[in-house]
Amino acid sequence: MIETMTADNNHSDGAQSPPRLIIEGQVAIIEFSRPALANRLSPADLDVLNQHIEAVNNQPDVLVLIIRGRGKYFCAGYDIGAFSSDDAPSSLYFGQTVDRIETAHPVTVAVVEGGVYGGGTDLALACDFRVGSTAANMFMPATRLGLHFYPGGLRRYVTRLGLDQAKRLFLTAEKLDASQMHQIGFLTSLTDVDTVNSTVNSLVETLTNMAPMALLGVKSHLNRIANGDLDIPVIEALVRQTEQSADLQEGASAWRDKRAPRFTGR
Repeated sequence: MIETMTADNNHSDGAQSPPRLIIEGQVAIIEFSRPALANRLSPADLDVLNQHIEAVNNQPDVLVLIIRGRGKYFCAGYDIGAFSSDDAPSSLYFGQTVDRIETAHPVTVAVVEGGVYGGGTDLALACDFRVGSTAANMFMPATRLGLHFYPGGLRRYVTRLGLDQAKRLFLTAEKLDASQMHQIGFLTSLTDVDTVNSTVNSLVETLTNMAPMALLGVKSHLNRIANGDLDIPVIEALVRQTEQSADLQEGASAWRDKRAPRFTGR
């Protein structure tokens, strides 16, 4: 699956390509396609990215959204060169776009195979899983550049990494290598460069074999709880819905028969 999506990593027009979207059944892939520019995102790229997120959200059969960058970078965040234009949107627009990734309908997987910088680090943190290779590295230069970071990104750094690590990364702009990223929880898993695709494929297979209603409901509410929003009545309604679902009956039957379940999302 992932191998076919990245077979064109050496396209000569990469510096001119906006993020692209591929949907194959239950899996969608958004790929940043400006490797010559470290996959940083311009205002126009953010417009396209928002369109892609909306398109994925409108495909209820999609259970997993993979986000990755072409070339040796994941993403270098917002193109700060845009600030030189009077009509360019604020970096708050970048933050609003990342907020939409955090609340996207499918389970999201960031594939971090190289450098991830600035707002790109927050974009990765907005994903539910972050699979990294040993070539990954990161830093957060906003304070060094004189830019106050947007609210959603500050919240994600604190809720995902903890207050001390958030201060360390924002206030010093320290650069971390892959093992340090894994140690502080930025990467949820770390693998060799040659095995990233197989690791991602294995994770995707695991996720797409789960019962859709439970998978997507739990994903959504775990994020909401992390943000201080525990909606007990809504969760209780989802509990009752899954208790009455055909998928729960299938899951119990498959467990009893020692076979793989065949979920339908009903």
